[in-house]
Order: sequence, then structure tokens, then C-alpha cells
Amino acid sequence: MSLRAEIARLAPGDRLPSARELVRRHGVSPVTVTRAFALLAAEGAVVTRPGSGTFVAQPRAQPGTMPADTSWQAVALGDRSVDTARVSHLLGPPPPGAITMSGGYLHRSLQPTRALAAALARASRRPDAWDRAPAQGLAPLRAVFARLASAGPEDVLITGGGQGALSMAFRAIAPPGSPVLVESPTYPGALSAARAAGLRSIPVPMDADGIRPDLLAETFAMTGARLLYCQPTFHNPTGAVLSLERRRQVVAVARASGAFVLEDDFARLLGHGGPTPRPLVADDHDGTVVYLTSLTKAASPSLRIGALLARGPVMARLRAMRLVDDFFVARPLQEAAIELVSTPTWDRHLRTLSTALRERCSTLAAALAEHVPQWRVAGVPAGGLHLWAETDRAGNVGEMSRRCGVTVEPGQDFFAAEAPGQFVRLGFAAVPDLADLVEGARRLGSALEHRPRTSTSGMDDGLQGQ
Repeated sequence: MSLRAEIARLAPGDRLPSARELVRRHGVSPVTVTRAFALLAAEGAVVTRPGSGTFVAQPRAQPGTMPADTSWQAVALGDRSVDTARVSHLLGPPPPGAITMSGGYLHRSLQPTRALAAALARASRRPDAWDRAPAQGLAPLRAVFARLASAGPEDVLITGGGQGALSMAFRAIAPPGSPVLVESPTYPGALSAARAAGLRSIPVPMDADGIRPDLLAETFAMTGARLLYCQPTFHNPTGAVLSLERRRQVVAVARASGAFVLEDDFARLLGHGGPTPRPLVADDHDGTVVYLTSLTKAASPSLRIGALLARGPVMARLRAMRLVDDFFVARPLQEAAIELVSTPTWDRHLRTLSTALRERCSTLAAALAEHVPQWRVAGVPAGGLHLWAETDRAGNVGEMSRRCGVTVEPGQDFFAAEAPGQFVRLGFAAVPDLADLVEGARRLGSALEHRPRTSTSGMDDGLQGQ
């Protein structure tokens, strides 16, 4: 009580008597004084500084009266940051009344919601549904992914969706500070994941047939990179499919460079009805290709089930990453995925989805040609969820689209370095029906016709100062 009274008379920062002085003054043991200081420190009344003494602490702020001072954390965390600017908008809700042509997931009307509910219900009734899952994943689910890549189940590692697999692979394969080669343009989530892993993304140009093997070989030689990230099938955002000859060349170039190819096959189940080429990993027998895919895109955003496929020491490292990251993917979700893909309903869903995506893709392409002819669509893809167009509007596509009630994605986020032009990605899978796609194109065309005249400074008059 005497110490509390003394603290009350002092100001924050004042020094309290030493332990030796308190022992002499109160006739108590040093242990008693030590315990008293420890109790007061736990209450936040004092601060002990070894070698200096014990001081009256600053008063704690009452909730809601003063923000905590966390500025010290900037020093402790250092200069590495996690860049979410490229991906955070992909998960945010669209403005009220907006037509959604952004994002990378299916509208609810395209999802197999009844089949998902039934699969989850069946999975929950299994007696072992809540048991611990193997770190590598349940064997029947590994077999499902193995069939997609013409591989064996022993080469498959189940992950928490494609993005989780991507992040894990970057951290497992390439050391921090090293370069990773990427197509230009590429998926923004890959650029963010690479940066979070401490990697430097180096762009390699592509054309209508995919990444250019000649420039890929030069870039490997110039940078010493040991990893290429690519999307050979229904590339995001362009929709391009890497030609058969280039598929062989890309793997050969990587193998000659002593490098891995991280093949992101996110759209394997999103074809529009035509033939889908074999993944690179299916014809790779030397462990050059590390393959990733998921069920998420073709089912539901919340079915966070993906897979990595690899051979050799790199798979051992990926399994180790799984253990230290989170042990395993939740068993009920794996069981539900098995239930979903093991029924004829899943095959019917994929056929229905293929038809719907093909119809939506052609509808949007035709609507853009009619209402926004100044946007040059790179080509109508044979799979995936997007169209990629070159525009003449420097930097203001996002702002213009928001003003007319349509959400699109400006192309600059898809480039690891300077973009060679002005681009926009338009999705056709997130709207309720075809009429929304036509109306969205009409709104965009109308907004372009009535856009403010460009001033001599190069900025749109109506956007200056914003």
C-alpha cells in the first residue's frame, strides 16, 4: 500500500526508490520487494529498466480515448511489406447496382450449390469426418487431381486452394531475393505472392501463342533465375493457349537452365467445349514442372481445395512447408470435395458450365464489338472467365467504369514492369445473366462517347485534380 501511495504522488517517468532503499525503509526482505515490483509491473503501474531502476509508468489510455502507439513496430518489422494492392479489390463487394465484370469467380447461378450442400451433408455424416487428415491429403482426393495431370497420387499434395498453393510453391522453390520469371502480362495474385515471398518478378513477353521461348532463354541467361511461373492453358488475363511446339520448348529451356517451371493450371475445368491441351507436367519426366490447380474456380469461392504436383526433392520440401504452415487441410472440406467430384452431378455441372461460359464469352465479345469498338479484344478465348482488350484511355479506365456502374480491371496491375499499352480485363462469369453483359458493354460505350475531352496536359479535363 505504501508503494501505491508513493506512486500516486509521483509523475509518470519518475524513479522509485531502489530495492535496497525499500528493504531498509520497511524492514522487509529483498524477495518481498521484488514481488511487489513484479505485481505493480503486471498492473502497468511501473516499468522496470534493468541497470537503471524502476519508474512510474505512463497511464494506460482508456478504451476509445487514445490510440495505442505502435510506431515501434515499423522498426521491428523492417523494410519488407506485403503488397495487397493488386488483389484486395478482387474480393471486395461491388458498388450497389454495379454490373460486375471484375473478379475471378463464378456467379452463384453458375455454381453447383445444391450439389455442394449435398456433398457437405454426406461428408459430415462420415464417422471419421472430424479425424485428423494426412498432411499430404486424403488418398481419394489426391487420385482425383492425379488424373487431371496424368500422374500418380503419390506425387500430389492437397492445398487450401490455388492461391495457397502458389504462395507455398514460391516460398519452397526460390530463396528470398532471387528472381522469378513471369509472363507479361500475368495474374496479379502471383505478383503479390512472389513479392510477399521476397522474390523479384522479371517479365518475359508473350504473343498470341503464349510466352516466347527465345526471349525466355535469354532472360534465364541474363538473370540466373531458377523459376518460371506460367499459365500455359487459358492464360489469365489474355486467354492464350501455349502452342504445342512452344510447350516442348519452354520445358526444354527451363531444364537446360537448371530451373523449375511452376505451371498454374487454374482453368483446367473452365474450357468452353473444345479440346483442352495436356498440362506441361503430363509430359515431364525429370521433375522440371511443378503443377498447381484447384476445384475452386469451377465450383465455389469457398471450396478452398487445390493441389500441387511435383516429383523429387522439391515435393519433399513442399510437404515440409505444408507441415510447418498448418499441418493439413481441414478433413471435412476434403471429404466434401471427394463427395462432390465422385458423383455424376459433377460431370453434368462441368458440361453445363462449359456451355454457359462459351455463351457468355461470345455474348460479351459481340456486345463489345457493337458498343465499344475502340477497345480491341485480343481474341475470343476457348476457356477461362475473361476477355482482354487494349484501350486508348490512359490510366482512367477504372474511374470511368465506376462512374457508369460497371466494374472492370485496368490492365496495369497485370504487368510486373511497364505495360506496353493500355489494357483492361473484362469478366463474363460474375454477372447473373447474359443481359447484364450486354448492358455493361452499352454503359461502357456510352461513357466513352461522353468522356471529357482531353486537355493539352494529357489529363482528362473532368478528372484533373482527383
